[in-house]
Amino acid sequence: MPRLIVRPPSSRLADGELTHLDRVPVDAALARAQWDGYVEAFRSRGWEILEAEAADDQPDGVFVEDAVIVFGDLAVLARAGAVSRRGERDTIARVVAASGLETVEIVEPGTLDGGDVLKVGRTVYVGASSRTNAAGIAQLAALLDARGWTVVTRPVERVLHLKSGVTALPDGTIVGYEPLVDDREGYAAFAAVPEEHGTAVVVLDERTVLMSADAPRTAELWRGRGLDVVTVPISEFEKLEGCVTCLSVRLRD
Repeated sequence: MPRLIVRPPSSRLADGELTHLDRVPVDAALARAQWDGYVEAFRSRGWEILEAEAADDQPDGVFVEDAVIVFGDLAVLARAGAVSRRGERDTIARVVAASGLETVEIVEPGTLDGGDVLKVGRTVYVGASSRTNAAGIAQLAALLDARGWTVVTRPVERVLHLKSGVTALPDGTIVGYEPLVDDREGYAAFAAVPEEHGTAVVVLDERTVLMSADAPRTAELWRGRGLDVVTVPISEFEKLEGCVTCLSVRLRD
């Protein structure tokens, strides 16, 4: 059974870090309702939910993907590029430890956010962003090379994280909203989407993707490619540069 690591949104969600967007009001009650709906989309499809303890003192704590990246049976605990987010890792580490995965850590001077890591087959694209530095990428490459993964560094300047600009369909096609993609020529197969919030997809299985409800034209595009598309509203998290990928960590059998 696939498993999903999540954390409920903090009551201080509206105080989260922002890099490329202007701050606008965030409705905490609506955010919680949207988070519940997001989690239910997985639960109803047979995913086991592993809920990390709430962390009200960590406004960005709901974005659990940034704290840990999973490669098969190996969990890499990240080291946040934003100092304010480094307190998130310890509570996520406890959930990961209980899951039975082998665990390693990115250490100083490296920084690495999980949102900068995109896995496509055995290739790992890592964004060199304002949150992930060269030392962090080098540490990750050293950990993965011996395990048969190839790390490829990609530039990230237009958005917060690599996966704010590109994700991948089940067949490995890289997808993104072109104004937010720094170097589309660096990907062997790229498909442009017509909406900003259509950039992010979570692969549920070989035929199904989950994405934001705020990209209906993109959803139709993927249905036209023969995919089943599950949409969820996540507007309150999108106000904070979040997307469907960063609200969970997926552990697959």
